[in-house]
Amino acid sequence: MLLQKTEKARLELSPGVRTLSLRERSLLLLADGKPLSDLQAMYNGIGAQIVENLMRQGYLTGPADLPPTPEPTTSNTTPTSTPSIERPAPGESLRSLAGARMYLFDTCERLFARRDPVLAQHFREALRAAKDRTSMLDVGEAMFEEVALAAGAERAASLRERLDQLLPTSPVAENFAAKQPALLD
Repeated sequence: MLLQKTEKARLELSPGVRTLSLRERSLLLLADGKPLSDLQAMYNGIGAQIVENLMRQGYLTGPADLPPTPEPTTSNTTPTSTPSIERPAPGESLRSLAGARMYLFDTCERLFARRDPVLAQHFREALRAAKDRTSMLDVGEAMFEEVALAAGAERAASLRERLDQLLPTSPVAENFAAKQPALLD
């Protein structure tokens, strides 16, 4: 059974529009004409959940379309101010230090590579040398300070917020050396 992208999906994939997570967007890119089973097997089995969510939200149509998620109704009639583009927070299974690290590398490339290649190289080397959560976050914080100087505090705050969404909620000792058995003398 093949899945198809909807007009909503095509709009999401157009340049400048980013409301879905990276995994959701990549799955959308691959979706047209792909068998449902192939997409569900992606991302170590998380693909099934992502496909279901995309179908419920109206990004994909398929053989057994799921009903769209009902809009929440409020009892009062006063409109609430919400941002026009709201990024959903990734689920716990999508949070990882590796993903956060790749986000920092991507941010470095997008914001510094052309404007200040020397600074970009410095951040790249510092991120490669960061072997644990704390050192990686220190590099990220230094990068966000540079962003604040170049593009303003609001831009830096939005980048920090996205990084927080990508980090695991329970900071586990993720230092590579801490995971290795002690060497015998």
